[in-house]
Amino acid sequence: MSEPKNHAKQVDDAELQDMVAATDSGARNPSGWQKVLLLGTALCWSLFQIWIASPLPFYDWPVVGSFGVFNDTEARSIHLAFAVFLAFLAYPALGGSPRDRVPVLDLVLALVGAFTAAYLFIFYEQLSTRPGAPITQDIVVACVGMVLLLEATRRALGPPLVIVAVVFLVYTFAGPYMPDIIAHKGAGLAQVVNHQWVTTEGVFGIALGVSTSFVFLFVLFGALLDKAGAGNYFIKLAFSLLGHLRGGPAKAAVVSSGMTGLISGSSIANVVTTGTFTVPMMKKVGFSAEKAGAVEVASSVNGQIMPPVMGAAAFLMVEYVGLSYVEVITHAFLPALISYIALVYIVHLEALKLGMQGLPRRGVAKTWQARLMGFLLGFLITTGIALAVYYGLGWLKPLLGGAAGPVISLLLGAVYVGMIAFAARYPELQLDDPNADVIELPETGPTFKSGLHYLLPVVVLVWCLMVERLSPGLSAFWASVLMIVILLTQRPLFAVFRRSGNLQEAWKLGLAQLIDGLISGARNMIGIGIATATAGIIVGAVSQTGVGSVLADLVEVLSFGNLLLMLLLTAVLSLILGMGLPTTANYIVVSSLLAPVIVTLGQESGLIVPLIAVHLFVFYFGIMADVTPPVGLASFAAAAVSGGDPIRTGFVAFFYSLRTAILPFLFIFNTDLLLINVDWWHGIAVFVISTIGILLFTAATQGYFFARNRLYETLLLLLIAFSLFRPGFWMDMIVPPYESRPGQVLLDGSGDIDAGSRLRLHIEGVDDIGNPRSFVAVLTLGEGDNTVDRLADAGLELLDSDGKVLVDMVGFGSRAEDAGLMFDQVIERVEVPQWQPPKELIFIPALLLLVPVVALQRRRRRSEEPAVRAEASGG
Repeated sequence: MSEPKNHAKQVDDAELQDMVAATDSGARNPSGWQKVLLLGTALCWSLFQIWIASPLPFYDWPVVGSFGVFNDTEARSIHLAFAVFLAFLAYPALGGSPRDRVPVLDLVLALVGAFTAAYLFIFYEQLSTRPGAPITQDIVVACVGMVLLLEATRRALGPPLVIVAVVFLVYTFAGPYMPDIIAHKGAGLAQVVNHQWVTTEGVFGIALGVSTSFVFLFVLFGALLDKAGAGNYFIKLAFSLLGHLRGGPAKAAVVSSGMTGLISGSSIANVVTTGTFTVPMMKKVGFSAEKAGAVEVASSVNGQIMPPVMGAAAFLMVEYVGLSYVEVITHAFLPALISYIALVYIVHLEALKLGMQGLPRRGVAKTWQARLMGFLLGFLITTGIALAVYYGLGWLKPLLGGAAGPVISLLLGAVYVGMIAFAARYPELQLDDPNADVIELPETGPTFKSGLHYLLPVVVLVWCLMVERLSPGLSAFWASVLMIVILLTQRPLFAVFRRSGNLQEAWKLGLAQLIDGLISGARNMIGIGIATATAGIIVGAVSQTGVGSVLADLVEVLSFGNLLLMLLLTAVLSLILGMGLPTTANYIVVSSLLAPVIVTLGQESGLIVPLIAVHLFVFYFGIMADVTPPVGLASFAAAAVSGGDPIRTGFVAFFYSLRTAILPFLFIFNTDLLLINVDWWHGIAVFVISTIGILLFTAATQGYFFARNRLYETLLLLLIAFSLFRPGFWMDMIVPPYESRPGQVLLDGSGDIDAGSRLRLHIEGVDDIGNPRSFVAVLTLGEGDNTVDRLADAGLELLDSDGKVLVDMVGFGSRAEDAGLMFDQVIERVEVPQWQPPKELIFIPALLLLVPVVALQRRRRRSEEPAVRAEASGG
């Protein structure tokens, strides 16, 4: 098979690491005391974050009092001070600035920037005595701080986020001079700097608080896990499981990138970490440079939608949506999972098109029956252990009382030592050279067993989050503590159990890896800390100017009140902003501006759109910007690894990512995909049907199912996929869910409406400023003897005025008020729910329609197979 042609120079490992450093941790690598300052500050930042996340700080020390205890505002101030200081040390000002030393000017800027960020901590007591009344000193410090924060942002993240923030600041000052549709009264310098810097409405707002409380610990946990060797373990495990299949290296790339993405918030680092091994292997089995790079991009970027970290967005959603962390990741899990399944299927289809084979296994290949039995046995053993631990700890904790913590810690330590002893029986994992002539896959069993202890901290993290229901910050703290123990002890323990190596050298290596992990975690957080602070400027401007409601009116005009068009506009805006903004900042900006608008427009058209669905919609399209040309940084990184053309790589990756782009539109209209109000059995059914639907959509967009699609087959596959995702669309056309009646029915008793019915009231009224407004209010009836009493129980009293049904009174805090009903509105008509067959019945004709498509494709596949084999062997 001939080697695919490369369109660009393939760069070496050192250049790739420089690329990651330039975008994630800073390209500067000074020497001497400056290196000590840079690395020492990063180390101190990690230690500070571990300290404030821990339950250890004491409030009443004998001599020093409440030393080491910080409130939220103080912690955010110190957090940003570290981020700004490191940004000026680690990121050069310009492309030609020195990389091997820190200029004096940058040192000065770092010190001044850190002071302005720490101002809220240093002068906290004085500031608390003059809320809303900044003095000259406050104004000067805030102005300097804003300028230096924007400069730090430009260095770490590039100019786009700076430009957006400056536009919002200018808008804040120049409100009276704006066009009428977006004009506001404006604000003076003192008001703006007080709002943005001295209070917690702007820079030091929710986004920076999330970065301080949650995100840092999870990024640090991922860095420690990687330094311990888990990244290598995940790659080897994925290759041992999937490398023998058609296009196996590409499937292994998807899975290994997904596992790495669970703990990594960076698309580019994920591309380079796994791509340096997976991309050459994909090219070896027949993928072109562009397709190999695109598979790596699509799988690495998708790592950010996978719980538990989700590129830090999960923690922001907790604050913005008002749900618990467990609820957020529960809603996000199913779309992320089926998106990854679809990506594996895309790779499979590409392999089928080109007649690819997998890589050879080491040892004797097992039959599929033996592999299935092994999997089932492993699943049953794992389930048994999980149940024993769950019920065992549930029994132990009440029995041991206050001693439960130490005893459970000792048991965990014993399990860890036992895992190390078990893993020591197998050789340490070494990455093969991906450019070697022949690559043999490792055996799955020994590979899996050699790194079992890497799964322990992940299990502890999930246990703390899902079972103990600890806060995300405290859960990540305990998982990070375990990672610190593993880094310090795994090499000495391996040396003892394998009876090889110098114990003292093993301790030193473990300590060095721990320090390296703490430093890497902090350096990886610089960009995120800076991004959340700068995004706070935009959020602060929105709250100070009220531009959110203005934008809602503007978007409603542009979309003509159509929710689907509104979603398309939001998706495009997210993509445009995301081309230059990091995912976290993009999510903060677009969700602050447009999430409430989508919810409002949905309500006005009678569709209740859960806030979590809107936030996930915005988040998904922000992530897509990492793929989209011409600024898809992950695509450039993958092209550097593969030697392919970056623009073509980006377009192929975007095409592969279409299945991710369609999901947000689907879960807006079908919230079952987000497992909202879904029980276990219904959830399993939703997963199965959704997986079939996304696979059929993928086959349609890739133009290949069992064989190359004909046009009518592609259209049928799209129709079937849509029917599986949105069965309610067809069922509503067959049997309407609502019966339309005149508004008078609510007063004259001509048709009694059952208690608990969800009515859709078509309302004519005015908005807050007196403009005519038509919308649909959804109201659930309360209890009572008749319709009027049930309306009153829901907080609504009506009046008949010359044949019009008017809202006479709305109860404070009632369901009627929540639905948007106000005094003097006119109820034109009401839609009353009526019986409708289960929407799932649509699945039957949809799946029956699939049968002839499969039959035609399989017949054509059998006739084309010899030609495909001949082309593959001759290619």
